[in-house]
Amino acid sequence: MSRRTRSTPRPSPPSPTSPARTVGSPLAVRDRDYLLDRRGVIFKVIGDVHPDSHYLGYVKYHPDPKGDRHLFGTRYRQNSVVSKSFGILADRPECYLYSPALGCVITGLPRQDTTHHYSARHALRQLHTHRALAGRALVGRDLLAVIDHIIEAGHADLFGITGSFLVGCHTPRSDIDLVCYGPTGYQAAQHLFTTQHLIRPYAGDDLTRLYLRRAKYMAGSSFDALLRQEQRKLQGLTPTADAHINCEPLRDDDDPAFVRMTAKEIGDVTLLARITDHTHGLATPALYGIEVTTILNATIDEPDRLAPRITHLRSYLGAYTGAFRAGDLLHIAGKLVHLHDGHHTGFGVELTPWSTGTSYLAHLTAQRP
Repeated sequence: MSRRTRSTPRPSPPSPTSPARTVGSPLAVRDRDYLLDRRGVIFKVIGDVHPDSHYLGYVKYHPDPKGDRHLFGTRYRQNSVVSKSFGILADRPECYLYSPALGCVITGLPRQDTTHHYSARHALRQLHTHRALAGRALVGRDLLAVIDHIIEAGHADLFGITGSFLVGCHTPRSDIDLVCYGPTGYQAAQHLFTTQHLIRPYAGDDLTRLYLRRAKYMAGSSFDALLRQEQRKLQGLTPTADAHINCEPLRDDDDPAFVRMTAKEIGDVTLLARITDHTHGLATPALYGIEVTTILNATIDEPDRLAPRITHLRSYLGAYTGAFRAGDLLHIAGKLVHLHDGHHTGFGVELTPWSTGTSYLAHLTAQRP
């Protein structure tokens, strides 16, 4: 056993009022839920299709003396870059695995090492009942007002709370990260984000603030084009704390879209493509129909011969969920994959957060549909 492993604190079980559930509870592990392992590391779940051995995800919070969060009586560091999980888990090779669904090596938590399940759905109800869990900061007050509105509307099962409020390591500067489930949840979220006494839309001078927030992750997009796609998403500012609030649409509990889909990595590709269908792009993982117009660069020979057969854009990066519409012309830099779904096969471009050497991006061009 390594010195690093011996020094990692063993976490104490969450308190009875914590939004955690012990593994084996009737709540299924869903996309964007969190899981606590035996070494005190908290993983963020990615997707709803998992092998029998692991839950796929990445390290969201981990013990670190220099961290600015506090959990289980010790300091924790927040991680926002998925690929950094490979380094954080360097002494835990059992957390590396090949995913046929994504067609690449990713990270995940061995199921036998899971000790607690933080359900986003359950946390929303717990925060409503045990209001002190939201803390005394203004952002917690804004969050409770949003939760009260959701509960009073009878939409508790359509929403969840993820991020730092899910595990209780929020600060006065925390964002509010919501999720909603299925088409009905998406419709309810659209209504919620037009309720202006709860959420103020980004407008005026705040648009520059939104651009700066996103541009560091989406280099290469113009101001107007980036804001055009960002304003299609469910996000805004809270009235009291002026905190960022967003909602990521997820798929229904029994959505079969990705259950049988597998991918095989071929290489990297940069191209221009037009969105032909956004029906399945309104929930994470997003799947868009595309028509390639120009291949700009590729790591394979004679990519133009393949261009007519590249018909889909798939993104496990939540930043692109709901961002595009049919007719949009996109600049895409992604991973070229062969997709197989039951009896259907084809080629697509995949935006995966597990790439360690390349940032996969997609953004609107200046051309409007």
